[in-house]
Amino acid sequence: MWNELRRLTSRLERNGRTKADSTGLSLSIKHKLETLTEIEQYFAFPGCRACRQLESAQRRGHHGALARQTERLVRMLVSDQYRSRDARDVMHDDSEGPETAGSDPTDHAGANGGRPYFEVLVVDDTGTDTSQDTRKRLLGMRREQDAYTYDVVVVTNLEDAVIAAQFNFNIQSVVIRYSFPTESQTTEPMLRNYLAHGDVSAAIERNLEHPAWGLGEALKALRPELNLYLVTDDPLRNVAGHTGRSFSRVFYDQEDYLELHLTILRGIHERYETPFFNALREYSHRPTGVFHAMPISRGKSIFKSHWIRDLGEFYGENIFLAETSATTGGLDSLLQPHGPIKSAQEKVARAFGSHRSYFVTNGTSTANKIVVQALLSPGDIALVSRDCHKSHHYALVLAGAQPVYMDPYSLREYTMYGAVTLHEIKRNLLELDRAGKLDRVRMLLLTNCTFDGIIYNPYRVMSEVLAIKPDMVFVWDEAWYGFARFAPDYRRRSAMASARRLRYELESEEYRSRYATWRASADLDDPKFMLEQPLMADPDASTVRCYATQSTHKTLTSLRQGSMIHVYDLDYGRRVAEAFEDAYMTHTSTSPNYQIIASLDVGRRQVELEGYELVTQSVALAMALRERVQDSPELAAYFQVLKPRDLIPAEHRASGLEEFYRPGSGYQKMGPAFEHDEFVVDPTRVTIQIGHTGMDGDTLRSHLMDRYDIQINKTSRNTVLFMINIGTSRGGIAYLLEVLSRIARDLSEHRAVESALERRIGEARVDALTKQQPPMPNFSRFHASFSDDSGTIEGDLRRAFFLGRSESSCDFLRLDGQIQAAMSAGKAIVSAGFVTPYPPGFPVLVPGQIVSAEILDYLAALDVKEIHGYNPDFGLRVFTQAQLGLN
Repeated sequence: MWNELRRLTSRLERNGRTKADSTGLSLSIKHKLETLTEIEQYFAFPGCRACRQLESAQRRGHHGALARQTERLVRMLVSDQYRSRDARDVMHDDSEGPETAGSDPTDHAGANGGRPYFEVLVVDDTGTDTSQDTRKRLLGMRREQDAYTYDVVVVTNLEDAVIAAQFNFNIQSVVIRYSFPTESQTTEPMLRNYLAHGDVSAAIERNLEHPAWGLGEALKALRPELNLYLVTDDPLRNVAGHTGRSFSRVFYDQEDYLELHLTILRGIHERYETPFFNALREYSHRPTGVFHAMPISRGKSIFKSHWIRDLGEFYGENIFLAETSATTGGLDSLLQPHGPIKSAQEKVARAFGSHRSYFVTNGTSTANKIVVQALLSPGDIALVSRDCHKSHHYALVLAGAQPVYMDPYSLREYTMYGAVTLHEIKRNLLELDRAGKLDRVRMLLLTNCTFDGIIYNPYRVMSEVLAIKPDMVFVWDEAWYGFARFAPDYRRRSAMASARRLRYELESEEYRSRYATWRASADLDDPKFMLEQPLMADPDASTVRCYATQSTHKTLTSLRQGSMIHVYDLDYGRRVAEAFEDAYMTHTSTSPNYQIIASLDVGRRQVELEGYELVTQSVALAMALRERVQDSPELAAYFQVLKPRDLIPAEHRASGLEEFYRPGSGYQKMGPAFEHDEFVVDPTRVTIQIGHTGMDGDTLRSHLMDRYDIQINKTSRNTVLFMINIGTSRGGIAYLLEVLSRIARDLSEHRAVESALERRIGEARVDALTKQQPPMPNFSRFHASFSDDSGTIEGDLRRAFFLGRSESSCDFLRLDGQIQAAMSAGKAIVSAGFVTPYPPGFPVLVPGQIVSAEILDYLAALDVKEIHGYNPDFGLRVFTQAQLGLN
């Protein structure tokens, strides 16, 4: 909007010579300024005052001044220079002085000097003079020695506060004063969309008599990282004990503004502080004599060398100064933290909404093994999504638990799998219940979100599963979903937020009343009712027990292998703590990488202070990519963006959302889908069908990397996945679009001159990629040697795994017809190991599983080069007929 105004004012200055030109441009500028004035009420810079100054310049016909002032404001916005303004340059709404970007070292507050900048939202309807007095007095409290600097935004009603907190990323603190009206006067549709979030209306509805409390609850639901402060004159008896969940502190109007100012800065510091990174940095500056392990410590073995100094030159000095195996001297032990690592993990728990969080320095594969080992024992049954990461399968082997593999729905057209439906989960639970095995079921393990961006509704899954199995432990592999905490729609579908919501709901009297009404009409003995109807958990029997593993390095700032475990388990201290500590000791190195821990600490700081901004911007970039590919005929001829309707069957999309962006009608609202649908698609995962290029996914990936230096991770036979994250830039999106356009042009030019034979060959390739997809097999079953005869499908994976290592128990059969011939002869072919093609990247066969004709057809049709667990020179490792007790 500001860039468009800059373009118009520049044209007016250059070309507005004729009356017609001047009139038309002036009218356009007037409309733009009216819209910007409505928008800028939610920002401290440029703010409404700057808009009024521009309007004044336009009315007076000062076209040159109008253009120059607009240019300067835009330059400050684009460069973030406005964050470095001197204290004296932050003007008040009753001042006519211009915003400037200069600095005056004689000013009492001094220049910003690179201090982090944020904005404070004040919600106050005590009158214009009083509101601006609040702003002026707060700004007057700022001092040169402050570690941070801020400006103030004042709004006068609840809805404007809700809009500002979402629209203005710079807002980090909110001061709510007294009571205020609810409704905003803004009519801009884009702004009013911010009021549609379900958590806002629910919070307000619960606090009709106390709008300040309702606003506080709503803001915490939208941006839980915000520091909220209440200024009131209510008697203490009406305040104490009622505001703790939302407000950090309550002030009374007669208290001085310096205390409020210092409290605001302290709240920012609590989020800014990085205990372990600070300790490591301080340690690296100490003149330490090293008579310990690690010659590389402090770079000694590098900088004294005549042959490897280039390593030190490449990485720099600090990384080696901070390299140590010491756990004292201000540092800490990851295995038994008592100092800065412990403090850093406590801050992570606050940031991610868990009861407790743990650092893992060797990846989420290890985090998964820790959690599974801590929660399961030999003979326990775990319901597991078949497409979960391979580390979960190996963790089950180590724990000796017996998996019930649940099949996700398939997307054969794209050679992909979706997610496990709630119907499938309940069906397996009810079958285990009928077989008398429900008491052995301990865990439900699902991937949220999947590699391809399918996101579950964890709240709904957990609440309905608890209605069948009240003590179920939920493990959500959120390796690709670490960013979810920091945007409202994503957060409601994260494990920790869902667990917290479910816990407090089960404790509420309102839920008990609804449960009693439902229970009176529910037929819990009717399998059809239990399977097909929404279920409610018994609040007296159910316990919320939830774990999430997170590859922090995949979607947030962390060095590679930096991961976390988040816990929201009401029984943790009573039933899990000791086992978890043992599992953590088992899998965690005694020499963890301190640089990884420091990066996790700093990554937490980042998301608490700018995670909302970065995640929101990454969604906007992903939408821009979708829009450009769909709107361009050149690109659309070869590249089709997959939409929610392509990735999620209609019966799991109650909202009816079919696509995020529709050419001709624009963007569709995602909120209702995230609130109600069983599954949603993560908009930052842009999956593109490439079958019409005639290239398979692996070929295009290599082409993008080798020729254009564009890296992608996930492909299927006819799709590629572009993942937009908090590090993605607009320039990166622009370059990707240019490369895709170049590929499209090259393909069109080649096809324009190809021969008839080349055309037929090309059409055959396209047909094979778009219409002739391999079958998508489901899990078959465990052989009777590794399961019982009760009819349920859990299997002794551990026994099969270790038996499969015995040469005398195994044989090899090739896929060139040898296996097919054995199956035609009536022999049971049972896998003796894991077989994992990439893609899809999860085992299509596990130890003890019967090889089905569908699985063979799938393996035969694969044209991928990488299949772990299968050696084409030997064949598929299977159990001998004698081992299976067969002739």
